[in-house]
Amino acid sequence: MRYFAAGLIGAIFGLGIIASGMANPAKVLNFFDIAGSFDPSLAFVMAGALTVAIPGYAFIFRKVKKPVYTPTYNVPTNRKIDIRLVVGSSIFGIGWGIGGFCPGASIPALGLVHESSLVFVVALVVGIVLAQLIQKSGIIEQIAKKGSRLLLSRPSENIQDRA
Repeated sequence: MRYFAAGLIGAIFGLGIIASGMANPAKVLNFFDIAGSFDPSLAFVMAGALTVAIPGYAFIFRKVKKPVYTPTYNVPTNRKIDIRLVVGSSIFGIGWGIGGFCPGASIPALGLVHESSLVFVVALVVGIVLAQLIQKSGIIEQIAKKGSRLLLSRPSENIQDRA
């Protein structure tokens, strides 16, 4: 039953993506082309999604104490804006702007047999694997520590460190 529910929710999401035209990368790219062929429909799709999601989540969290298929709600607890969030969201935005696909919209687009969606999904999987390897290596944390030390130290200390 759990997989049926997940499949049904995924099918509804996919149909919504396709019906709204968001499986077409040109729609997304035109949203970002403010000086050219600007298409504001993506903003309306997002506004519609938020109009349903915000009260929906509020209602569920208030009225339903325990999820149906898991022991607890899996809600992120980290509220910090850190280097990982900034770098990750920047990479996400660049990929979205270049490819015209949001990862969520690329999966339903596979069903429409768009060649570009297949290329995007393959690149998405490669990116996820690379991100996991980078995360395991700890390089982002090392860069963040070095960067925060530079930001938190006084300019006079930086000059002395260089001498």
